[in-house]
Amino acid sequence: MGRDLLHKNEERTSLNKDLPESEHNPDRRDRSEPITISGFHQDEDAHWVAELSCGHTQHLRHLPPWQSRAWVLDPAQRIEKIGQPFACGWCAQASVSANLGD
Repeated sequence: MGRDLLHKNEERTSLNKDLPESEHNPDRRDRSEPITISGFHQDEDAHWVAELSCGHTQHLRHLPPWQSRAWVLDPAQRIEKIGQPFACGWCAQASVSANLGD
């Protein structure tokens, strides 16, 4: 009466790939373009936040020894970072989640 553990349970997807609800790129942004820093602002606690070209934001705290980003404290060095590639954790997380059904 035991279950055969070697038997694979086939699950069916709830959405077809060609439906808009299953769109993996809802913002229609060209994923081949690198995500870059487009600007900075400070939050209510005076921590610097990077504004990214994907529309997300990322705190860039300088809290040694855990986070060493002394450049965020210098206005000239922050300006140099604008336009530089940046790995967005939110976008990376979404792409992993979107591919779970593949």
